[in-house]
Amino acid sequence: MEHRSLIQRLVAKPEFGPFVLLVVEVAVFWSINPDFLSPLNISNTLAFTVELGLIALAMTLLMTSGEFDLSVGSLFGFSPVLMWTLFNAGVVSLPLAFVVALIVAAIIGYVNGWFVTRLKIPSFLVTLGMLLVVRGTALFVTDGFPQRTWKADGNWLATILVGDFYVGPFRIYASLFWFIAAVIILGYLLTKTRTGNWIQAAGGNPGAARARGVQVDRVKVGLFMLSSTMAALAGIISSIRTSAANPNSGTGYELEVIAMVVIGGTALTGGRGTIIGTVLGILILRIMRNGIVLIGVPGLAYNIFIGAIILGMMALHSWLERRHQAGT
Repeated sequence: MEHRSLIQRLVAKPEFGPFVLLVVEVAVFWSINPDFLSPLNISNTLAFTVELGLIALAMTLLMTSGEFDLSVGSLFGFSPVLMWTLFNAGVVSLPLAFVVALIVAAIIGYVNGWFVTRLKIPSFLVTLGMLLVVRGTALFVTDGFPQRTWKADGNWLATILVGDFYVGPFRIYASLFWFIAAVIILGYLLTKTRTGNWIQAAGGNPGAARARGVQVDRVKVGLFMLSSTMAALAGIISSIRTSAANPNSGTGYELEVIAMVVIGGTALTGGRGTIIGTVLGILILRIMRNGIVLIGVPGLAYNIFIGAIILGMMALHSWLERRHQAGT
């Protein structure tokens, strides 16, 4: 009986469905093309995964609080443009340009949060407007063209953020360790701290949370700032790795990131979030993008698979939730 109860609890967890889907996905792609699990392909997949993953982790906390941020994709493109414009023009050193870009991103997040909490405008509309402002600024500054290429090789900041080394046949980027650190810190913050309780309360029942003394508005503003800053960091890491700052980088990333978070089991309505589930959601979509190309499916079909996965996972989460509430 206890054994059955344990299985029921595991199945009821929001991470269970994504975990099963991930295992099935890997098995299917590997059976069709053995190169799917080659060291080169795994290394390349991880390099792309951690950049979007950083944004998704912060988005998990924000969505748990009941809000969205559609401006993260534009910040992914704008922040490296700002950093490299300052550096290439000789205005400041690279480390200082990096700090300035993160500070500007945090200010943009603060503005988003201020509009949402003080003016009571839905975050969907606020961040949609900010998306256009930030993307338009990046395009205006660069005349719509990528920044000139540069070499950051040997710079200590570039080494810390994106330095690479080999572990056997696997090429590992330093950004992977930043991602792992973010998973640990944000996972602990959400599940083991008073702040995490505030975040969940702000999304689950903000009125009751305020009555209990939770600074709901302050929590949400802080999470908007975190979301913007993480998007900026991810964009800068990507720009150093690819040696390019394209103002159009990150287009559509906001929806893909939200899909990762939702697939992982975070509630769209707020009040419930899971960092581990988001990690699984990140892996599911990035592996899907990589795998369909390796098995010969046209890359343009990727959105079809994303949509099908989202619909399937939402149906599964709904079914598991009903069973859990019914006690079966």
